Amino acid sequence: MKVLMINGSPRKGGNTAIALEEMEKIFQAEGVETDLVQVGNQDIRGCTSCYFCKKNGRCVFNDLVNETAPKFQQADGLVIASPVYFGSANGTLVSFLDRLFYSVPFDKTMKVGASVAVARRGGLTATYDELNKYFTISGMPVASSQYWNGVHGREAGEAAQDEEGLQTMRVLARNMVFLMKSIALGKERYGLPEKEPFQRTNFIR
Repeated sequence: MKVLMINGSPRKGGNTAIALEEMEKIFQAEGVETDLVQVGNQDIRGCTSCYFCKKNGRCVFNDLVNETAPKFQQADGLVIASPVYFGSANGTLVSFLDRLFYSVPFDKTMKVGASVAVARRGGLTATYDELNKYFTISGMPVASSQYWNGVHGREAGEAAQDEEGLQTMRVLARNMVFLMKSIALGKERYGLPEKEPFQRTNFIR
């Protein structure tokens, strides 16, 4: 099993990394392979709605988005973690996710998703909800924990003091592994859910 971990922070080794590392310990103990992509320190522009991807199967901007796409395709699960900026996810991460989720041609159904937010104080649940929307529009089950998936810390290393937050990360990782293994067994026996042709209804015609 493979999990792709996306770090939306511009800081390597910061509080967001501490949260992800706590999950990674569990993944390794459970024999799950992990791959980390650092996004927040990259120069990534937003989607321009050019529809190049619909014809070519990749984004027109050949950057980290296209590099990450095959890793996403091969993964059984995806963890997206972000620091909180103004009650929201890092803008660079959002641009990355908008383009990644829209441009890839493969079916994301039943890949397990988990979002993580890291903040000094407020905005955790708003960011958590924001990131979960990428999963729920893609047929991806969302892994949950014992509490909303957040860790507190401002200065570098402070997240290591949030014992409840780190425990939440460990529980999240274990639940995610259980879901991925259960889905793999279900796919072997039952396959994926039947797909209907998508019915697009525009409000203005």
